[in-house]
Amino acid sequence: MSSMHRTIEGEVLVRHLTQDERMVDPVLLAEHGRSARTLVKEGPLRLTMIGIAPGGDLPTHSTEGPVTVHMLEGEVVFQALGRAYPLRAGDLLVLAPGVEHSARSATGGLFLLTVVHAPSAGSRS
Repeated sequence: MSSMHRTIEGEVLVRHLTQDERMVDPVLLAEHGRSARTLVKEGPLRLTMIGIAPGGDLPTHSTEGPVTVHMLEGEVVFQALGRAYPLRAGDLLVLAPGVEHSARSATGGLFLLTVVHAPSAGSRS
């Protein structure tokens, strides 16, 4: 898999991802049931492509910033606040800051995760 420049240059970024850049590591996916590839890392913004293998999962976690999940392929069920949210290609899930969530997939899935990290204590806005 090719390496990527992950920061925004200038005021606007348009990135036409190659097939290779859209892929997650198949070895990690097979070994760990999930794999991720950061596409953009700029200040508080993170865009990450995440793949979950059939039978794979993401353990319960949370982040201090808001989260969006945009399903690209397959099906993934997210759990948050005691409720299941089954997502398919084209679906969008938005979580408020601090909401604990997990994910699992019976058949496998690929999604784009966007996280806006809250500024750390002592940082300048």
